[in-house]
Amino acid sequence: MTDEIKTHQLINKPLCGVPLEIKDGVSRVKMATTSEMAVDEHQLVHGGFIFGLADHAAMIAVNHPHVVLGAADVKFLKPVKNGEIVTARATVVERKDKKQIVAVRVDRDDDIVFEGTLTCFVLDKHVLA
Repeated sequence: MTDEIKTHQLINKPLCGVPLEIKDGVSRVKMATTSEMAVDEHQLVHGGFIFGLADHAAMIAVNHPHVVLGAADVKFLKPVKNGEIVTARATVVERKDKKQIVAVRVDRDDDIVFEGTLTCFVLDKHVLA
């Protein structure tokens, strides 16, 4: 990693991913799926965990203490199964005032399992302040 992470300091990394790379406008985050994420006897991982990984990567790509997610346009392309390793890569593709558009892709080996565009906002103060 090249930069210090300035956001989401207390996030649960086993549930949302471990940062592997961070630089201006780019991040890469890896997550090992677990049985706690599975929804059925086939060990299908709930999509919310994949979305959480993608969101975590987007927040780190923006990397501001007061970044929040405002909107998301996403596609779940392939199922993920318990025990698989998935990696999200997020890239800020547009910055305009407080709004930043982040492209995110989640891969499992050579398969793209999720992709989307997340709209993030950098606030002057914490959303709960």
